[in-house]
Amino acid sequence: MKITILYFARIKEVVNYSSEEVALPEGVETIIALKAWLSGRGATWQKLFSGAGVVRAAINHELVDDMATMDDGDEVAFFPPVTGG
Repeated sequence: MKITILYFARIKEVVNYSSEEVALPEGVETIIALKAWLSGRGATWQKLFSGAGVVRAAINHELVDDMATMDDGDEVAFFPPVTGG
């Protein structure tokens, strides 16, 4: 399955790019599985996606929880929680 991942705010600054297209390995079908897979990229990624901090996700512009499933061609966005003021 291929998806596009978008990174916003602090996440974008830390990984140093705003988007990428990835071919996911077999079994990576949920947001939680995607976060775990991304955590395997190294220490920086692990700090962002291992669950130590809150990272929100959206699939095709709709906020989702970590158990949401992805389909081929989806756009997944990751961003930190946003506060108003």
